[in-house]
Amino acid sequence: MVDRIIFVCTLILAGVYFWATAQIPSLELGDPLGPKAFPRMLGVGLLIAAGMLLLEMLRDSGRIGSKKSTTSANAAWHWESHQWVVVAIAAWTALYVALFEPLGYMLATVIYLLALMAYFNPGRWLMNGLTAVLFAAGSYFSFTKLLGVSLARGIIPF
Repeated sequence: MVDRIIFVCTLILAGVYFWATAQIPSLELGDPLGPKAFPRMLGVGLLIAAGMLLLEMLRDSGRIGSKKSTTSANAAWHWESHQWVVVAIAAWTALYVALFEPLGYMLATVIYLLALMAYFNPGRWLMNGLTAVLFAAGSYFSFTKLLGVSLARGIIPF
């Protein structure tokens, strides 16, 4: 049942997102793709995710594939036993958003990712640290240098 709710919510979100991208004005100057290209790619990604979820639901219900899975039965148990994890991640994400401007993109993102990876990938500090730093640096470079998007600098002077 949870997977059906997520599927419907994803479809609704994709529909609202596509409607919102249609409201973006087209510019005649600059980039030939215009400002709608990237948001539309994200919308297509949402639709692909919804389609994959639909295929998984059909496979699990026995309509597609070989055997029926117990994913739905395990999903309720999983949610009940890990509700605090979802709440903690939501709170941690809210704190990340609040500290984004004061600390800057690089530092806030590294701290955010390190904490998440410390929970989900415990005991592998070197790999977690390298992943957090390389992701933050790579995405910072991609946004600022390749796409020309200004990100919060914070206390680090670059």
